[in-house]
Formats: sequence, C-alpha cells, structure tokens
Amino acid sequence: MSSTLQALREFVALTTELVGRPQEEAPLLAALKPALARLVSHDDWLPESLAQPDPQHYRQYLLHADALQRFSVVSFVWGPGQATPIHDHTVWGLIGMLRGEELSQPYAPDATGRLRPQGQAAHLRPGDVEAVSPRLGDIHRVRNAFSDRTSISIHVYGANIGAVQRWVYAEDGSRKPFVSGYSNDWVPNLWHRPTP
Repeated sequence: MSSTLQALREFVALTTELVGRPQEEAPLLAALKPALARLVSHDDWLPESLAQPDPQHYRQYLLHADALQRFSVVSFVWGPGQATPIHDHTVWGLIGMLRGEELSQPYAPDATGRLRPQGQAAHLRPGDVEAVSPRLGDIHRVRNAFSDRTSISIHVYGANIGAVQRWVYAEDGSRKPFVSGYSNDWVPNLWHRPTP
C-alpha cells in the first residue's frame, strides 16, 4: 500500500512547509490550490480501505493530521445521493475532486437571519479545487452529484478538522454544535518505505 502514497507524501510535505511560514491565508491558499489540483488529477494513490462508502451516510477518513494541529488531509466518500447538512468549517479549507462529481451550494444569512442559497452550486469534477473559509464564505451544503455511484473528494483544512467544534444550520438560521470525528480508526503510515 505505501508505495502508492508517494503523491500524498509529497502533498503533505509541501503543506507542512507552507503552513510553517508566517503568511496570510490568501497566499497560503494560492500556493496550496495547484498542489491539491495535482494530487487529485491522478486517481491511483488512495488506498481502497479509505475509499469505502457507507450505505447510510458519507464517510470522512483521516489521511494525515499535522502533529501541531495546523492542518489535516481527509478523504470524503459519498455514496449515491448522499449529502451533508448545511454546515460551516470555522477554518480555511480546500476541496479537491478525485473521483465522481459533487455539488457545493454556498449559503449566507439574509437580513432576517434565515439562510439562503448564494448563487449557483459549484459543480466539482475530477481535478477541480474549491476554497472555503470564514473570510471567503464558510457555510455550504455538499452532495454527491450522482444517484447511482460513489464520489470521492480530498479535503485539506487549517486544523485537525475532525476535532474542531463547528456548526450545522437549519434554514431558519438556528444552529447546533458538532464535532465530526473520523470514520477510520487508523491512519496510513505515509513515511513507511517497504523493503524490496
């Protein structure tokens, strides 16, 4: 398995270097976006065990968590027709489409506090990358664009996202806290080099 992870190793190493530099969010995301696009432009590295859908709800598998909690890399696996509730992230994030397609509908509160869709949903196809953050727009609902097959996206966040308290929203603007956790109970060892 580990021989297939070279692309992910390189992405993690670059992200570690970039988050270690003092810089604003905009240049950080500008540097990470093409790197994530390169990672998701090839669908040959994600272990099958971290690409398995659940028949009831989407899965969020941790691929890497930075030891200092500065970022995490996650695979989101969407079964046919599955969707998130309306939710936020509270930190910056990039979503790269690896397999299949997904729709990401942004929301924002209107003058009364109700959440309203903002424009058209972003339609992500393999190789596409979208950014979210409190600065850019942080509330959205995501769904698998297909009703008959699995879709997978790779996310990188500016924290250990499975441990961050975030919010899910009702359309009336009310919200409740949640911590997503992860679907896997193990993480791939990116740095193991198999012996020949």
